[in-house]
Amino acid sequence: GFQPGADRCGRLSSRAGFLARATYVANDDPIMASVAGRYASALFDLANEERKLSVTEGDVELLEKLLDENEDLRRMVTSPVISASEQGAAIGAIASRAGVSPLVANFVGLLARNRRLFIIADVLKAFRQILARHRGEVSAEVTSAHPLSEDQLAALTDKLASTAVGGRVRLTTRVDENLLGGLIVKIGSRMIDSSLRTKLQNLETRMKEVR
Repeated sequence: GFQPGADRCGRLSSRAGFLARATYVANDDPIMASVAGRYASALFDLANEERKLSVTEGDVELLEKLLDENEDLRRMVTSPVISASEQGAAIGAIASRAGVSPLVANFVGLLARNRRLFIIADVLKAFRQILARHRGEVSAEVTSAHPLSEDQLAALTDKLASTAVGGRVRLTTRVDENLLGGLIVKIGSRMIDSSLRTKLQNLETRMKEVR
């Protein structure tokens, strides 16, 4: 089973436990207004202290990819009927096979023991937002019906940097085959939606209003 290192696990437990109990004002920092944000902040702080931000970033992206591509894994981490020990053992084995660093593997084990594994997707997302802010970047999430080419990603990044954001942009992408075309770009709480499905829904709404 999954056996995290005692020292590092202890540091994670005390730090995350404190942050989970702390009270934050949402207006001061929207990320920290959620439990996921506070766990993400704990992970960021520890990775930064140990000078492992780059490694941790890679692990976070890998876990996000695994969750995005594996429906069984998503069901396992969100299931209320699977015990914390079973979730910890399963996610620990997956992390080990994927080559995730001990720091992130221990952190994921902590989420499982604290019965917070169901928010792991939100924690990973919040970590990326905190890291982007640390680097002076703006995180943008792009959803498309099909994978975007490197040229398309570069063009989109330049466009967002020059018009929508006015600064450095870091893109994360996902594919949603339910989209009929176009893109959905989310920058913080702002949504830029050019998908055909949304246009059709808007047209249908307008037609109903005319009747």
